[in-house]
Amino acid sequence: MMKKHFPFGADVKRIAYVSTYPPRECGIANFTKDLIDAIDRLHEFRPPRVIAINEEGAIYGYDRRVRFQIERDSIDDYVQAARYVDLSRVNLINLQHEFGLFGGEWGEYINSFLEDLQKPVVTTLYTIVPNFGSTAQTVLESIAHHSASIVVMTRTAVQLLKDHHIQREKINVIPHGCPDVPFVTSERPKTSLGLRDRIVLSTFGLINRGKGIEYAIRALPSIVEKEPRILYLIIGETHPEVRKIRGERYRRRLMRLVDELKLGKHVRFHNRFVSKRQLIRYLQATDIYITPYIDRNQMSSGTLTYALGTGKAIISTPYLHAEEALAKKRGLLSKFRNPISIADCVNRLLEDPQLRLSFEKKAYAYSRNFTWLKVAERYVKLFNHLLEV
Repeated sequence: MMKKHFPFGADVKRIAYVSTYPPRECGIANFTKDLIDAIDRLHEFRPPRVIAINEEGAIYGYDRRVRFQIERDSIDDYVQAARYVDLSRVNLINLQHEFGLFGGEWGEYINSFLEDLQKPVVTTLYTIVPNFGSTAQTVLESIAHHSASIVVMTRTAVQLLKDHHIQREKINVIPHGCPDVPFVTSERPKTSLGLRDRIVLSTFGLINRGKGIEYAIRALPSIVEKEPRILYLIIGETHPEVRKIRGERYRRRLMRLVDELKLGKHVRFHNRFVSKRQLIRYLQATDIYITPYIDRNQMSSGTLTYALGTGKAIISTPYLHAEEALAKKRGLLSKFRNPISIADCVNRLLEDPQLRLSFEKKAYAYSRNFTWLKVAERYVKLFNHLLEV
């Protein structure tokens, strides 16, 4: 392994990240670690610091990057975190923002951190909807006011922020990152996973009702009728926040649906943590990737990004990220909550292997613009620009 050599001198800067962080099971936690790892490879800054957001009473075995922890619902922790940063040698803060990560109504406690901070902030926004309520709108406007720059992951998000009266000059588009892996056809990885001679559909991620997986399952009977080799992989645990409140109710409902439709030989649940390496292997073994999400306003999807990065033929409902990512014939869009539409899309790809291959190649070529190292370079450029101002 190549040894890291960080530059020396008083002018070398340090970035702190406010976010969830592994081993907490959270998509934003994984994003933050992947981003930091990629930025570290560029050797532009001193080793980073992380201010981790925890649920009430949670204890995690964090790595040494985590120097301060905020308990989600303790407003004093946010104030103390701002003091910690201001007294530290941190030069700039990247806030990874999702309303539900932070305490108070619509996550308003994060503004107690931002209001007391004396150093520049770059906020990465994950959720923007056209019609926020008054409290959410106030929280968003305060975050924007205290941020030197705002990062969004799609061009669609820029217009939404402008509609919320956020200055265009503050907004930067930097896509969600994906691993830089080779393009391979699905046959070779299938053998190592025991999936040989199956036509593999898959969906992965932390499972919750917003994933719309029941609609993909209901689409299967008419697909299996034409192609009996079909196997639909549902990869991932129930989202931990959902599990705390509702347990495994949603997953059990999906399993009952599989039984009712007599699809036991055609659906497989992988209800466990899958390492990134395993995940990539499953994606490479996938013939068609499906994101049947039900929320039109979803602005970013790490699972969609990873499917693009592994060169998959993708079928998705037209949530905002998917509409943008699958434009220019990079994939197929099905209707929301519509098993017939999903089945029509799958059958179309099964009947036309050349069309499927065309989608795979276009998805993979498109993803070369947002491999993690390229995403890191864009964040570094933005951070350096703000530190020079």
